[in-house]
Amino acid sequence: MNKIFFLLVCFISAYINFSSFAQTTGPIRGSLVVVGGGMRDLDILHRFAELAGGHDAPIVVIPTAGGAENYNQYWSGLEQFKQAGFTNLTLIHTYDPNIADTDEFATPIHNAQGVWFTGGRQWRLADAYLNNKVHEALTGLLERDGVIGGSSAGATILGSYLARGDSSGNTIMMGDHEEGFGFIKNIAIDQHLLRRNRHFDLLEIIEAKPGLLGIGLDEDTALVVQGNLFEVIGQSYAVIYDHEDKLASGRQFYFLKPGDEFNLLSRQGYRPEEVLRPFGRKMESN
Repeated sequence: MNKIFFLLVCFISAYINFSSFAQTTGPIRGSLVVVGGGMRDLDILHRFAELAGGHDAPIVVIPTAGGAENYNQYWSGLEQFKQAGFTNLTLIHTYDPNIADTDEFATPIHNAQGVWFTGGRQWRLADAYLNNKVHEALTGLLERDGVIGGSSAGATILGSYLARGDSSGNTIMMGDHEEGFGFIKNIAIDQHLLRRNRHFDLLEIIEAKPGLLGIGLDEDTALVVQGNLFEVIGQSYAVIYDHEDKLASGRQFYFLKPGDEFNLLSRQGYRPEEVLRPFGRKMESN
């Protein structure tokens, strides 16, 4: 009897340990473009267009995070896409999850090759679109090798843990909304990182949930995610928060610059110009 009890305790402990340190993985198919807000570099949108199949590809823009009373096809936020050369833009928006959970509302996503979420508050996106037919359509878009992009709040929602998801204020890191779309699993994404002096904020989440990978993005900087790999593009830095690396090295985070690559599964960064020399967990960063 004691042996059975001991084995049961070992099994439960192993399960808890495995659950706490689940693997961080990207989408099996399709691509993500994850932007830290303040996007001025049109090359980021050009990369999004390339992944969608060109500037004439059908693109859906979803501005719901912004919180305006209403949006239409004349919304000024579409101008940046037009400046970048996009010719086939459709805007969809609702705050009502019951409307979002209809085939009619989700149809433009089924017909699109790319979807873009603009900035604002990420909890609005969760309230309207999480776990309904919009969410299903987005998953289907990736499965047919489409691309999903987002900036600021539209970046954070793409991960599994919703940093700054509290509906009462965006300074609360762990709030009343904690679930994102989960297109990257076991991750928390923050934005406007250096511009708004937020580079210590993700530590709260990583300490509370040490199995999560944290990634902070500065403005005008993006991750292009394909499978378990991403590349940093844009004008500033991505910052990596890895609790296991912190225990091993003593540092709280480290930086990736444009051109650097990162393996989500192994949590290793690479500098291609240095013959893919790994850094991060296995080597001190420069």
